[in-house]
Amino acid sequence: MSKVYSLKTVQNIPTTLQAAWAFFSRPDNLKDITPAYMGFTIRSKHHGGVMYEGQIIEYTVKPLFGIPIYWMTEITHVHDSNYFIDEQRFGPYSLWHHQHHFREVKGGVEMTDIVHYKIPFWVLGDLANTLFIQKQLRQIFDFRYQSVVSRFGEWKL
Repeated sequence: MSKVYSLKTVQNIPTTLQAAWAFFSRPDNLKDITPAYMGFTIRSKHHGGVMYEGQIIEYTVKPLFGIPIYWMTEITHVHDSNYFIDEQRFGPYSLWHHQHHFREVKGGVEMTDIVHYKIPFWVLGDLANTLFIQKQLRQIFDFRYQSVVSRFGEWKL
């Protein structure tokens, strides 16, 4: 049986909680914080400007060799200006559970992402994670970090 892996990132953002939440709670902004090589395209209608519990978001991503992969997530939990959770319903992972947490700190907002994921194909999935998936996820979150700095500014404290 393959393992469940986790990834945690923390970023301090020099902005208000309201501004951070307004940006990250809009599904249309996902493309702005995803590397271009991923070919990230939202396919679904959003049914409003801000996410809500039960919302289904459909994407196409091209994480490997430019091959498009269908991915559907559901926003399962939303606690306004505090956290939201998206879970994969269909896509490349056996499990994808992504928590997005926001809290006010002196000088801005601390944003914490916690992802639990599992790769299909048992031992082959574990090998793929070791060889490239874990590294690619880290690169995606590193890109996101830099995109957030570009948008909101560098943390100075």
